[in-house]
Amino acid sequence: MHRTTASAVTRRLSPGAILPSLALVIFDCDGVLIDSEPLGNRVVAEELSRIGWPMDGPTCQAMFLGLTYADVQRVTEHRLERTLGEDWVDRVVARVSAVMAREATAIPGAFDAVKAVAAMGLPIRVASNSSHEEMAAKFACTGLDRLIPRQRIHSAHDLIARGRRGKPDPDLFLEAAAAEGVSPLACLVVEDSLAGARAAAAAGMSCLGFTPDRHGPDLESAGALPFSAMAALPDLIRARLDRTA
Repeated sequence: MHRTTASAVTRRLSPGAILPSLALVIFDCDGVLIDSEPLGNRVVAEELSRIGWPMDGPTCQAMFLGLTYADVQRVTEHRLERTLGEDWVDRVVARVSAVMAREATAIPGAFDAVKAVAAMGLPIRVASNSSHEEMAAKFACTGLDRLIPRQRIHSAHDLIARGRRGKPDPDLFLEAAAAEGVSPLACLVVEDSLAGARAAAAAGMSCLGFTPDRHGPDLESAGALPFSAMAALPDLIRARLDRTA
């Protein structure tokens, strides 16, 4: 378990340097705001098992954490040596969204963390490999839609439709920064996956890695600063603010 203190942020996010003013906090969705990964992995594992690749939820999570369904499709087609069809991702998204609309829950402390960041006067955006359909279901089920409006949520599915890529490529985070009109150097990302941490690093953004029970060393190796409880996030961001020009 990683216990990151505010003083650790002042040492680790950019040791000895004055950082650009923090202008945007970008949250991942799954595993950071919404405790949706076990649900989504259950549905995907059931689908993969149905089409000939036996798998359970934990194995699915270990293999595909942080990746897009398009990535899952490519890996599965290579494994099974056959195409899954052009509508495979759409069908999976529909199944996952239906489950999320009924069963999604917020990460403990996520509501208070989002409110605290907003109270600091910092803009918030969400950047996720999930589709807008899935995120709408998750946010409505948990009530987070009352805190983060749809126009501040970015989906990798929009980028993929334009021939670009989601995490671990930096495009999604760069799009969020551009939408806010700020430099990537002025952004702080909150992530829980290795793909997300790598995307933040590639975008030139600082990253806090939420690691309640896993992946601390992996996220750290990708440049993220691990922390284990969402309740700690506001103080970590205040520490980042204290180091700005």
